[in-house]
Amino acid sequence: MEMTKDLLRVKETEGRGRALVAAQPLRGGQIVLRDSPILLYSSLPLISPSLHPYCNHCFKTLKQPQTQVAGSSACVCPWCSHHAFCSSNCLSSALSYSHSPWVCQALRRLRDSPSPLSDQPLERQVQARFLIAAYNLAIVSPSNFQMLLSLQGQPDDSAAADTTAAAHFLHCLISSLCAPPPALQEQQLFSVELSAALLAKDKLNAFGLMEPFSETSQRSSRAYAIYPKASFFNHDCLPNACRFDYVDADGDRNTDMVIRMIHDVPVGREICLSYFPVNQSYSSRQRTLAEDYGFACQCDRCKVEANWSDNEENIEGEEEAEGMDEDQDQEMEAASESEPESGSDIEEAQAQVESDFPHAYFFLSFMCNRTNCWGTLAPLPPKDDGTPSNVMECNVCGNLKKDEEINGHGHDGLSIDG
Repeated sequence: MEMTKDLLRVKETEGRGRALVAAQPLRGGQIVLRDSPILLYSSLPLISPSLHPYCNHCFKTLKQPQTQVAGSSACVCPWCSHHAFCSSNCLSSALSYSHSPWVCQALRRLRDSPSPLSDQPLERQVQARFLIAAYNLAIVSPSNFQMLLSLQGQPDDSAAADTTAAAHFLHCLISSLCAPPPALQEQQLFSVELSAALLAKDKLNAFGLMEPFSETSQRSSRAYAIYPKASFFNHDCLPNACRFDYVDADGDRNTDMVIRMIHDVPVGREICLSYFPVNQSYSSRQRTLAEDYGFACQCDRCKVEANWSDNEENIEGEEEAEGMDEDQDQEMEAASESEPESGSDIEEAQAQVESDFPHAYFFLSFMCNRTNCWGTLAPLPPKDDGTPSNVMECNVCGNLKKDEEINGHGHDGLSIDG
């Protein structure tokens, strides 16, 4: 876990809990946090007839067929033959840490037919994966387990209320099929109450590691991860920082999360991420935040959009997306029409645009226009001499675009996917 020294500090904020604020002026593109996960687990169905297409340790896409055949770079767990790994190094690391003998046995017994999870929704299967991974963490890394317990989230939180019933069901299931090692029970680290607390913390703090981007299909999570520092970032529908991850990149630490500034911010300003793509409508954003995180957003963008009369007539699905496109076009036109003729009036005009349409300028400057993307653009990190970069990178599809192409509404980036 690396938080560049003296760039961010933790602050208690009224109504928002712990937050990260700028300890000094920050520049667009500046990396303010690189965080490694303390816990990783698959988001794919536990009950599946075939091996999953991702390494069960680092979650890179497997480049070879997931079968144990001569010449294949994919390695399969020697105990269960149901979990594949991208290399012998990942297999060795997993067997001594994340895929220990107890984890392997527990997942196998939960999966084997007739499985009591077979008639349960996918969410319950994934929660079972999480609890097994969390209790294993208490064995292999007690310090990281305590860090997990220190994160926000309790069973009585409104967003986590449904975790209590899940905890009772899964705790009884795990107890009967694959009771944890005696060390956990001796330390009283295995109980219904603790299971409920862990599920609540998972719901409020887990980040999804996404599948590769595609212009033709919906992206889903390949895994979930708990990041101890990144969990401190609060949400804003007009974020000033965004998350980059490079799961399929070569080398180690491919599951690290990198937080980069989208634009300059002054000292003392809270640094916020958006918990979902910024193109979502007001009603969709409020519903997601209420159901998944237990709060109603009161950011500047939401305050403006709450007063728009057509917010009460949101249309779901494709029609809603088309409506968003039309709204964005109108706002972009308004932003363009508001551009000053005199250079001396730039700051005043920009302030007026942001006041009337707080997200129009954001859409123009920081939203990727690649088909089916809706990612956020942030400058590449400044050069060694501090010179800011004029190349923007999308945090979803990886496209690179020069700043002038974006401001000129160009659609052709450098087309380098990451």
